Amino acid sequence: MTVYVIDDHPLMRDALTMLLHRVKPGLKIIPIHKLNVVESTVEKNGPPELFCLDLQLPDTLGVSGVQVLKSKFPDVPLVVVTSSSASEYEARCLEAGADGFIEKSNSPALIIAGLRSLLVTEEAAAIEDAAVPAGPTKLSKRQKQLILMLDQGLSNREIAEKLEISEHTVKVHFWRLFRRLGVNSRTQALHFARTNGWLGI
Repeated sequence: MTVYVIDDHPLMRDALTMLLHRVKPGLKIIPIHKLNVVESTVEKNGPPELFCLDLQLPDTLGVSGVQVLKSKFPDVPLVVVTSSSASEYEARCLEAGADGFIEKSNSPALIIAGLRSLLVTEEAAAIEDAAVPAGPTKLSKRQKQLILMLDQGLSNREIAEKLEISEHTVKVHFWRLFRRLGVNSRTQALHFARTNGWLGI
């Protein structure tokens, strides 16, 4: 599996490489310092299976980097790893197509959890994490809807159609739900809901 880490700070690239290897040893990690060399680097090193993108690069700023990468590699998962605040940028990045958002100020454990949700399949995560961590018992009305729709086996697209929102907005809601429950996948969220008797809500 090849992961491209796009960040102009060598220390941050090294730190992310170390954390990625802790999530999944044996990953092939390619460091990139700016956005305009991504395509040539991919041609040289092989197809990407995950992008880790900083928002502040020498040749791009803010959400535009997400938009550029998603336009060129629409099927490749992308996680934003940035010093920018989640309150200002998270929803915008997810709406632009990002699959995850991680603040650099988070603890290594939280960064690893965010990376792990994109590197480990739901099935593998369910096996590795048989004991799902406890989370808060209060959910918003929208979060309760999401859990019920998960239980029905609906895809993001089907959920978006039912709720009359975009698929990316569904991703935003799931990202926030998973963080609230302290889980990394749909499988874990459903397990948590069943364990706590929430499917009758």
